[in-house]
Amino acid sequence: MNSELKLLADTTDKLFGEWNDLADAWRTLEETGLTRIGISEDLGGSGGDAEQAAAVLRSAAYHGVAAPIAETLWLAGPLLAAARLPIPDGPLTAATADLRELHCRPTDDGRGWELDGTVRRVPWAREATRIVLVIGDRICSLDPQVCTIVPGANLAGEPRDDLRFEAVRVDADDVVTLPAPVDLRSRAALARTVQIGGAAQRALDHSLRYAGERVQFGRPIGAFQAVQQYLSQIAGEVVIAELSAHSAVRASASAGDASSAIVAARVNACRAAGVVAELAHQIHGAIGTTQEHALRLSTLRLWSWREEYGNESVWARRLGERAAALDDPWHLVTSMHTV
Repeated sequence: MNSELKLLADTTDKLFGEWNDLADAWRTLEETGLTRIGISEDLGGSGGDAEQAAAVLRSAAYHGVAAPIAETLWLAGPLLAAARLPIPDGPLTAATADLRELHCRPTDDGRGWELDGTVRRVPWAREATRIVLVIGDRICSLDPQVCTIVPGANLAGEPRDDLRFEAVRVDADDVVTLPAPVDLRSRAALARTVQIGGAAQRALDHSLRYAGERVQFGRPIGAFQAVQQYLSQIAGEVVIAELSAHSAVRASASAGDASSAIVAARVNACRAAGVVAELAHQIHGAIGTTQEHALRLSTLRLWSWREEYGNESVWARRLGERAAALDDPWHLVTSMHTV
């Protein structure tokens, strides 16, 4: 880790470690510029690169921060910047509209667009000051008050809300056609992959601490071979998830095609999430399932993030289809930067 990343990691760990005690945590986050890392300054960002943005995501996930940091920093902010649209203050979110469920058509006067239909399970929609929708080849920036928000949640209790539109008019200035298509699902999947790494590391730290403190039959349970095997297995999965996520983030920042690296990282992270959560609860026993114990802040998110934007089966199938379409898939197997 270079000195800049180390300084950033130290800053975010301190901020997110104190998150619940801050009077206005989100304002503090914005004042430090952490919600716009990875976006160039001339587009309204804080500068920096994808690795630095990923470091913020990982730290927030490690500390179990309940806020739309990934949606603001990794999804909505970069989309608005790419579309040359203003990036407002406050929490943001983004989603891809299913064109079978949401209809976007020009208004009769030609001065705007009209939306009808539903966008499902939008992360943190009820908390957002702005919602960014990818509608086909267009980016639409919306005030949440123009639609009906139907609250929902994932297993970890994080908001996953439905948006309902009934002849909602959107100004033409808030709808932009991008010169290149946006694969928001892949980008969102990479964000969840990075977050899984942070949450998995926290689950490992909880397990190591508990195994050293919990005494059974006169000695810490960490002295038993079965528990040691569980801990080593968790540690191995955490390393695999973190390294593959790091590789995918670096690939995404390069000029080449990062899709294979993202798919491989997603498969590794989703598998790791299941193993880490299961074994962490095996080590903790019943105490790990209680409301009072902090382990649930990691494991419930691991189970939730594993399923969002496609689990390992979905992405493994995509990787297999890529390999099957090649005359010689060896280069795909040995390189994460090319198709």
